[in-house]
Amino acid sequence: MVRHTLNRWQAGLALSLALAATVAQVSADEAMSAETLSKETLSKEALSKEALAAEEAQAALQARIDAADDATRADIEALRERQAELRQLTAYNRELAPRLDQQASTLDEREAALDAVGDTREALPGMLRDLVERLRQWIEADLPFLKKERLARVDGLETQLANGEVSHTEALDRVLAAWRRELDYGRELDAWRGLVDVASMQAQANGAPADSLQAGADESLSREVDFLRIGRAGLYYLTPDGREGGVWKAAAGEWQPLNGAERAELDKGLRIARDQRAPELLSLPISQTVSDAPRMSAPSTAVNQHSEKDGDA
Repeated sequence: MVRHTLNRWQAGLALSLALAATVAQVSADEAMSAETLSKETLSKEALSKEALAAEEAQAALQARIDAADDATRADIEALRERQAELRQLTAYNRELAPRLDQQASTLDEREAALDAVGDTREALPGMLRDLVERLRQWIEADLPFLKKERLARVDGLETQLANGEVSHTEALDRVLAAWRRELDYGRELDAWRGLVDVASMQAQANGAPADSLQAGADESLSREVDFLRIGRAGLYYLTPDGREGGVWKAAAGEWQPLNGAERAELDKGLRIARDQRAPELLSLPISQTVSDAPRMSAPSTAVNQHSEKDGDA
């Protein structure tokens, strides 16, 4: 009985131990499963965070790439603009180079002229007097047209040179202006009405020498005529009725008569000068040849250069 009871107790104890072991095993398994689940959960969360971080890094990298592309495009566009500006500047410099060379040459010439200014200033008063005297000689040896007016211009120049208040520069300008006016006479076709000495007309009709034209002669000894001047090559007169005409001969210093055909040509010349007829060639005797014409000269190269510059202005 006692053995039987002991056996049953042992059997119960063994069953309890077996159940306890089973429960312990189950608890252990459950603990392991919970731990595994916890690790798996943590691993998924870590993976999720890593994936999110990778996406953020990829987005940041893409943003940097896009920004770099924009900057690169901007740099390329700026480079193209600089290249275009460089081509324009190169072309402009190529075009400007000859002008700069010319300006440099002009500056050198002006510097050389400035170096000679001192010598020219000292010699200027004497040169001005010489120019005025040569101008008077030129007028007296030239064809006798507007002689009083031209000589009065010379007298005025001499008065200005004697005036201490007139600067050398102003005096030089006026002298050169008078010379230019004389030069202009050689390129003009001019007609006007004036007086010619009757005695000279009668003398030329008789074939005898006569005195030169006297524009201010007394009316009783003068006759009104029409004068024609062709530069410095010819000086003529024609009476209003066209019956008498003459050409001034510089070599002889007198008027010489014109025949009927020459007077007809002279009448055409007068109408051309007065814009009453179209220009055409005239067949008239000349007053003086080029070799016989008075020559003008300047005493100084510096004055010649000044004259040319003033003429260009």
